[in-house]
Amino acid sequence: MMGSRIRTAVVGAVALGVLLTGCSGGDTKASDNGPGDTDVATGGRLFSTADAETAKLGSDAADGAFPRTVKHALGETKLEKKPERIVVLDSGELDGVLALGLTPVGMATTAGQSGVPSYLAGKAQGIQTVGGISELNLEAIANLKPDLILGSKLRANDLYDKLSAIAPTVMSIRPGFPWKEDFLLVADAVGEEAKATGLLNEYQKRANEVKGKVDGSPTISLVRFRPGEIRLYGNKSFIGVIVKDIGLPRPKVQDVEDLAVEVSQENIGQADGDRIYYSSYGKPETTDESKVVNGNLWKSLPAVKAGHVDRVDDEVWFLGLGPIGAMDVLSDLEKLLAPQS
Repeated sequence: MMGSRIRTAVVGAVALGVLLTGCSGGDTKASDNGPGDTDVATGGRLFSTADAETAKLGSDAADGAFPRTVKHALGETKLEKKPERIVVLDSGELDGVLALGLTPVGMATTAGQSGVPSYLAGKAQGIQTVGGISELNLEAIANLKPDLILGSKLRANDLYDKLSAIAPTVMSIRPGFPWKEDFLLVADAVGEEAKATGLLNEYQKRANEVKGKVDGSPTISLVRFRPGEIRLYGNKSFIGVIVKDIGLPRPKVQDVEDLAVEVSQENIGQADGDRIYYSSYGKPETTDESKVVNGNLWKSLPAVKAGHVDRVDDEVWFLGLGPIGAMDVLSDLEKLLAPQS
């Protein structure tokens, strides 16, 4: 499998450092048209997809028809009936299932999270936790008696056989990118393909609307502080795809077909753009966020001097990974970029 990459940036050059596996696909499943153009041959989709590898996954069953066999990253899974007790193993699957009007019985949590992400709190209650995304509790999953488990090869490849022994399991290749294709795979597994297409069409309509309200074409820099590292997010990240769907440009070092570029504190100048949006994964005190944003190098960036820098919600911008999170990001960008009347 090819990989979604994180690059390491140095002064005057960018050296490739492969830290995560993913894909740099080129062909599209939906259309070669631009976002917002209808392609009748693909069911009237208004949105674009960009990952040829993931486009091969899913089911050929009629919308909502069961039984069905779903091809996924680790094989094929037969589902005899529409799932009712779903366990999700990452935030993207959680967002996707909720967007389709279903409430999972169990979910895995991310760093610093003890329950449903705050942006989803009003949409779900009573979901049991089954450990962290990297520390799954198989006993807790089995006790929920699921009839479908949704996860990704990147996160749970080594546990696939054990998970499949508990319930039918469908795995995407990786979380986050390509998020639209991942959402369509979730929809295939639960028999809600038409609804998913409609939701993604609404997302692209909203993206076009936000673009129409933005003054000019500011370059968008996306910075995330993680324990022991600083990332500048590229075109193959969840947030990078959203910015691209709006049609906004990226700083040159971030305009790459990778998940992210890794920089040092000394190289934080690589984070400059017309607008800078940043966050921290987990608890900010476990990262270098405070040290960097209070340092002279950060304060010397033109965007920071101009007041064009904002701290954003990490749970939404970097962990949303689904249509609900994407719509929230679009609303945030509209508030941040559209001229105030």
